[in-house]
Amino acid sequence: MLDKILCVDDDLITLMICRKVAERVEFAKEIITANNGEEALQYFDSLFEEKKSNDTLIYPKLVFLDLNMPVMDGWEFLESYITRDYQNVFNLTRFIVVSSSIDPYDINKSKTYPVIGFLSKPITKEMLENLKTQMSLNKKSTH
Repeated sequence: MLDKILCVDDDLITLMICRKVAERVEFAKEIITANNGEEALQYFDSLFEEKKSNDTLIYPKLVFLDLNMPVMDGWEFLESYITRDYQNVFNLTRFIVVSSSIDPYDINKSKTYPVIGFLSKPITKEMLENLKTQMSLNKKSTH
């Protein structure tokens, strides 16, 4: 089980589903949500400030990220995240794109970011159980 995940989507129902499914499969102890990339970036900004005085800060190791959102979309968020050099500060955080359409262009573009996969909406119990199993196998192989 992860300590903390972040779900970023402008659709409140999708956020609710992400939260409920993650709770049901005991995917994470804490599930944070953001309504767009800007809110997610503000969340990481606040974590960055807090990390300066708290070296043991618990931050999300996994972010479920929608691409098409108002205010700041997923690509703009990822670009800002990298520009701020957060991938070095929060070096264990990885991203999974959650989209209603899986476009090959987006899949290829994601390879330039710390995106580890794509899921189609809505997130299901089976998807998270499979992901949980994959993450457990990966974790075991790194010890």
